[in-house]
Amino acid sequence: MNNGSNRKETRRFGRKGNAIVEFSLAAALLVPCFVGIFEFGYAFYLYNVLVAGVRAGARYAALAKYDSATTTPTTAYQNAVKNTVVYGDPAGGTQTLLPGLATSNVTVSMQMVNNVPDMVKVTINSFTVNTVFRRLQWTDKPAASFRFEGTFAPTGGN
Repeated sequence: MNNGSNRKETRRFGRKGNAIVEFSLAAALLVPCFVGIFEFGYAFYLYNVLVAGVRAGARYAALAKYDSATTTPTTAYQNAVKNTVVYGDPAGGTQTLLPGLATSNVTVSMQMVNNVPDMVKVTINSFTVNTVFRRLQWTDKPAASFRFEGTFAPTGGN
């Protein structure tokens, strides 16, 4: 009888060791999966914040007064659009939508048809995002285009 109780104890201790080994093998596979999912989700979140900012800037640009006679927008027009993208306000601000985002990362272009504004395009250029484990650089992304529906009142100069 004594011999039988030793076998039960051996089986019980052996199972505890198996659980530790199984956990370490599973953790070695699951932790990188969870880290990858987190990294992808965070990068996706940051990109969506940029998309929302670019769309807001393009909408503002499509409805604002365009005061240039050429495809090159005036400085005041560009600054208002860029501030809308970066700060969420045409007047500017102090808190950017994303850390490191600057007005220099925003490009505003106007397409003219018969010397009248037709389409406005707002794009993010050369913006580097530091996610948790790596750096991502987005060039010409995201971009948004809207048909111009604002007031066209050229002043003659840029």
